[in-house]
Amino acid sequence: QVQLVESGGGSVQAGGSLRLSCTVSGYPYNTICMAWFRQAEGKQRERVSTITNDGRSSYADSVKGRFTISRDNAKTTLSLQMNSLKSEDTAMYYCAADRVCWVYAGDWRNWGQGTQVTVSS
Repeated sequence: QVQLVESGGGSVQAGGSLRLSCTVSGYPYNTICMAWFRQAEGKQRERVSTITNDGRSSYADSVKGRFTISRDNAKTTLSLQMNSLKSEDTAMYYCAADRVCWVYAGDWRNWGQGTQVTVSS
């Protein structure tokens, strides 16, 4: 059974930084695609960033140049370094895993419980 556990969320002022982590168990980690999604109150879950099993990454336009996704296959850990945070980055952040790098949230089969990020202006 796949388990994903996020950590690292919190409250920060605009312009600050946070680093999110997600540990994965019960899955052949080095063969899967991983992603970070976020969901703000009253809004749909949106993709933030994706990273393939060989390290290729992609980002939503809203976070390009500010967020960096990375993965450590040896430690089965996914990370998201978030810099220059804005109030509009406030959301619950989720990590997701699947064998395919799906575009839409509804297609991903494995999710963590989420970690809250709150950015105050």
